Amino acid sequence: MQTPRDVLTPDALAMLQAIERLGSFAAAARALGLVPSALTYRVRQIEDALDVLLYDRSSRQAKLTAAGKELLREGARLLSDIDAVANRVRRVATGWESQLTIAVDSIISKSTVMELCERFFQLNAPTRIKLREETLMGTLESLHAGQSDLAIGVVLEPSTSADIHGKLLGSVNFVYAVAPHHPLAASPEPLTDAMLQQHRAVAVADSVQRGSGLTIGLLGGQDVFTVANMQSKLDAQLRGLGGGFVPQSMACRFVETGRLVVKKTERPNRVVRVSYAWRGATARGQGKALQWWLKQLDRPLTKTALLEQH
Repeated sequence: MQTPRDVLTPDALAMLQAIERLGSFAAAARALGLVPSALTYRVRQIEDALDVLLYDRSSRQAKLTAAGKELLREGARLLSDIDAVANRVRRVATGWESQLTIAVDSIISKSTVMELCERFFQLNAPTRIKLREETLMGTLESLHAGQSDLAIGVVLEPSTSADIHGKLLGSVNFVYAVAPHHPLAASPEPLTDAMLQQHRAVAVADSVQRGSGLTIGLLGGQDVFTVANMQSKLDAQLRGLGGGFVPQSMACRFVETGRLVVKKTERPNRVVRVSYAWRGATARGQGKALQWWLKQLDRPLTKTALLEQH
């Protein structure tokens, strides 16, 4: 006995669509160049394999049962998927990657990344985009480990090699900030290390999978509240759960509305150089999707937006 996989072929699904469109077995048989008995036999093969009745035999017309309607509905979706897959395969053969994975550091403007994704999808390219959120060393590590093709927001200088290449995105200024109700908000400036050490620091966990990761701005013996990304760090500091250095571009609107207070410290404000890096340094080794993203990232306005449009 035949299985559903044997009988639910694209040709069989198209045949059912023809019966529905033309209203009878006889009309569908003529349109498909079959004798009516051959078409009826094929329909019975499908019914036997599925163990259902697709048509109401008491009707003189080709009236679908509930099961038949469901098969026709799902069959149309399957045929559409087949057409889409064939189209994707043809287009991938022209040089587009099937998928481009982008690691985005939590210091980067998510809205700007989404705007870039929106513009990329308008190309109607066959490449699927996958975003990964990473932090600190984990952003670059995802590239070295083959988990991403492009990394945006690398805070360490990417080592240039035959496989990895990088360019400067820009610099990010960090300021020390606390909530107005935090004890340090009213403390005299500049804040000393001894003063900071008495209060909880909020830190972002490095997403690196191997090793201890990178730690920035923490003091020995200080209580630490560790969060997953920069946005969570900012949220924790807005709630007065601790203090710490945050990007000035992320903090400025909260400073303007009085929800954060910037404090001077004995330590100079941090300025971090941020880069983007990718696998495949030469144009010959790059797919069209990666080429498009690198072109966007090379634009000064895009660089500024990625670092400041929070």
